[in-house]
Amino acid sequence: MQTHWDTVAIVGVGLMGGSIGLALRGRGLAREVVGIGRRAASLRVARRMGAVTRTSLDVARGVADAELVVVCTPVDRIVADIERVAASCRPDALVTDVGSTKGSIVRGVAGLKLPIRYVGSHPLAGSERNGPAAATADLLVGRVVVVTPTRETPTRDRRELGRFWRALGARVVEMGAEEHDACVAAISHLPHVAAAALAGSTPAGAMPLAAQGWRDTTRVAAGDAHLWREILLDNRRNVLPRLDVYLQRLQAFQRALAEADATALERLLREGKRRRDAVGS
Repeated sequence: MQTHWDTVAIVGVGLMGGSIGLALRGRGLAREVVGIGRRAASLRVARRMGAVTRTSLDVARGVADAELVVVCTPVDRIVADIERVAASCRPDALVTDVGSTKGSIVRGVAGLKLPIRYVGSHPLAGSERNGPAAATADLLVGRVVVVTPTRETPTRDRRELGRFWRALGARVVEMGAEEHDACVAAISHLPHVAAAALAGSTPAGAMPLAAQGWRDTTRVAAGDAHLWREILLDNRRNVLPRLDVYLQRLQAFQRALAEADATALERLLREGKRRRDAVGS
């Protein structure tokens, strides 16, 4: 079972790509980690931090020797970037991505009929910060990574990709791309919308009093707006129904408050507490 790779290429060395590189190098899992990107300045930061051993602005050159390629670019670019990788990587290289949506990416790659070993991934980890300077070697430790094989995915590829993520400290869950997108609409994408709406509706005059509760509730709203715009648009088919349910719940709170209905208000609060308590601290 392979748990060490001679060369791993990371396309897009930001928060996630940089963290993967730091983990690979810190755990001695790869002899060489190649960082590939579009901005030389960002690549210099990644190399200075020790996330990569060498860098390239040229995808073809960067992936040429890699046994494993991880595409860590925004969701609207991933399919095109995988197509570029496929044109130059080794025929036996395993290729994955870290996109927060999976359906359109998995379908898009399948439609290109590329001569590569590709399996989609989504690490459920991150930060409101971005860029290689925000990367940490333990970002994936104890976190879930969803792997989205299709019916055509060889068992060998699924197993190798699972070993890769587990070697970085993650827990691996396999599910179909469409099921993944429905789940993350509820547990990731809707919470981001809710946090952004709450932060955006907070009056400026109240901000000097913003304490830990407000900061915790709105933390993810500090994420990159362009990145999240693309995620939400790509998964809007799943986010919209969850948003309807959320609005109904908010309206129930609104009615309970308008009618001073203490029983209904406590019931709504207890239902939220019960669901939150179920996942632990």
